[in-house]
Amino acid sequence: MPNAEKLAKKGLYFEKLIDLCVNSPNALLVGVDHVASKQMQDIRIELRGHAIVLMGKNTMIRKALDIGHERHPEAGMDKLRAATNGNMGFIFATNCTLDHIREVLGKYIKTQAAKVGQTAVVDWFIPSGPTGMDPSQTNFFQALNIGTKIVKGQIELVSDFQILKIGEKVSASGAVLLAKLGIKPFEYQMQVQQVYQDATVFSAAVLDISDAVLIQKFIAGVANMAAFSREVGIPTEAGLPHAFGNAFRNVAALVADIDFTFKEVEEVKKFLADPSAYAASNPVAAAAPAGGAAGGAKKEEKK
Repeated sequence: MPNAEKLAKKGLYFEKLIDLCVNSPNALLVGVDHVASKQMQDIRIELRGHAIVLMGKNTMIRKALDIGHERHPEAGMDKLRAATNGNMGFIFATNCTLDHIREVLGKYIKTQAAKVGQTAVVDWFIPSGPTGMDPSQTNFFQALNIGTKIVKGQIELVSDFQILKIGEKVSASGAVLLAKLGIKPFEYQMQVQQVYQDATVFSAAVLDISDAVLIQKFIAGVANMAAFSREVGIPTEAGLPHAFGNAFRNVAALVADIDFTFKEVEEVKKFLADPSAYAASNPVAAAAPAGGAAGGAKKEEKK
């Protein structure tokens, strides 16, 4: 049975997590697999005063979120509990944006050598050319069936060789060879997995959507709404500009040949009365008929 001191620490942890979820409900859920303690310390230091990094056992996190959901059902802590899985933690933004936190995380990346039996997280190719190794070490390449040749007293690879493949285990020969070549193929950092914001949890990929993409999608949605409202005959704010435009064209067509005018249709009547003025204001359109006429003249000459 846990003693009083451990129970007190748990209680403080529960209250801290619940308070952050309620009062600072903007957070990143980060994966910390293979993240070194020095990386974690550096991130905490740089984010001090801007964000709070909170780690903990999943059982404690789920318990705290259960308690928090009972107290504050509107905070969405039940969704946060469902997303708690694996080796992960939280970074709550208290005085900065989520993008700033991601920038800080991107600064602290640790390279690591491949270890025997480790699952590869990248595809890695050893490039063709000199390796800097002397001919006495060709057995490492032979064990992996890598084509080599001896040039100027050192081993050279005949062609690129894929030594690591995502999802496959690192072999003993592969790990030794990479170490001899001084290659550290793996990079580890805090990985942003999901986002907790506005009482909901969503994929971190949403943060990569730029303002330009959002504006484009909004405009496309407005255009669809306008087309739909025009088709079914139900006036909407999106469709009204198109309805007025069509109505104006109909009115302009009706008054074009009669002795009646009003301010909005005056310019239209001027263009209809003097097409050359329209051609002058659209040089590209005017150039096409001219080119066509020249072409016709050439054809007549050939005849």
